[in-house]
Amino acid sequence: MKSTMKRHHVVAIASSVTLALSLAACGSDTPEKPEGSGTGTGTASGDCAAYESYGDLSGKTVTVYTSIVAPEDQPHIDSYKPFEECTGASIKYEGSKEFETQLQVRLKAGNAPDIAYIPQPGLLKTIVGQFPDSIVEASAGTSANVDKYYAASWKGYGTVDGKFYAAPLGANVKSFVWYSPSMFADNGYEIPKTYDELIALSDKIVADHGAEGIKPWCAGIGSGEATGWPATDWLEDLVLREAGIDVYNKWITNEVKFNDPQIAAALGKVGAILKNDKYVNGGIGDVKSIATTEFQDGGLPILDGNCFMHRQASFYAANWPEGTDVSEEGDVFAFYFPGMTADSRPVLGGGEFVAAFADRPEVAAFQAYLSSPEWANAKAKATPAGGWVSANSGLDPENLVSPIDKLSFSLLSDTSQDFGFDASDLMPGNVGAGSFWTEMTSWIAENKSDTQVLDAIQASWK
Repeated sequence: MKSTMKRHHVVAIASSVTLALSLAACGSDTPEKPEGSGTGTGTASGDCAAYESYGDLSGKTVTVYTSIVAPEDQPHIDSYKPFEECTGASIKYEGSKEFETQLQVRLKAGNAPDIAYIPQPGLLKTIVGQFPDSIVEASAGTSANVDKYYAASWKGYGTVDGKFYAAPLGANVKSFVWYSPSMFADNGYEIPKTYDELIALSDKIVADHGAEGIKPWCAGIGSGEATGWPATDWLEDLVLREAGIDVYNKWITNEVKFNDPQIAAALGKVGAILKNDKYVNGGIGDVKSIATTEFQDGGLPILDGNCFMHRQASFYAANWPEGTDVSEEGDVFAFYFPGMTADSRPVLGGGEFVAAFADRPEVAAFQAYLSSPEWANAKAKATPAGGWVSANSGLDPENLVSPIDKLSFSLLSDTSQDFGFDASDLMPGNVGAGSFWTEMTSWIAENKSDTQVLDAIQASWK
């Protein structure tokens, strides 16, 4: 079903949503207290006061389509409960590993979801360009939330040609290396503070344990039709470190080409790890096994003592088996993926964005809810295992139970460091979620050369 970009009914709803946020800050004597509601900035002591202006939405259903699948989907579903209980609406969640492709198929067929979580701003631009009559501009209430609770750059990521479509949802830090604190302690290994120290540690592990078949690194880049994205994160982290933020930002817009010597140098450093048989793939197989290993399974050999390190984002915390102690003294934890010098600490990160494809009051209300502190705190409480954080300033860090989430939040809120938003997420969809993924997969699976890979990606840029 297609919908127009004119928001005749949504304006009134959006205005009342904005008013509700102001009223919520003043508190309420309403006794009702839904399970999982937040206690951070902008809430009303956890009751339904902040939801009153959404109106009675009983009998209304909002569909949500996303790339977030099990086990990360349940906390999202649980985070909707306060909205459902306070408004009477029902939220129908659907996650798919083929999201990036299938969303566009559904839009072309006129079968759009009400709400979609767009994981790449580049894909958002593609959708706006190809399906302008399907996507709906964000409501005034959603816009007001983003203006109030997020840094200005976040609104820019959800804006295309001067029009604001998609509000930020979750955020993540990708510059992490997961490891076993006890394995490091038993071997006398220290957390590296520079990239050279990271490589020296990898060589030390080879010397100490190579004969046993234990490797410094384990990895997996499988992800259904999105296979390859973890490898793009590796290159992004190294471009950010090797070439710097200015080159990184020019690379995103193709002012610096993929086959530029600076990008080639960064890919060479990635290959020195991921295509090094002495370094990978501990507990899984050879270099090619990285391409056939699902990213959710990529770090699990750490628990069996078959590898020492796994580079992956903060959200990977949700993929450790139930009962795993994720903490500084626990079974696994993560350290910052070091910069080239101890004083250089760039951070690679990303996030999802909430776009609407239906011009109905209940859809506008739910989109506004997802940009509010009420949702951010409900989501934090619904994620007891950790692995989720937001850049929403209304999030109460006390609701982040996981040490890795608190570490991520501290990095996200540190404006003194260079922050690079995931480059592939900002590139045009046919590159960032297309050739970049597939060529990095071929680079691993087929041992395609650095030059061939970079030339092919550059040729796809239009």
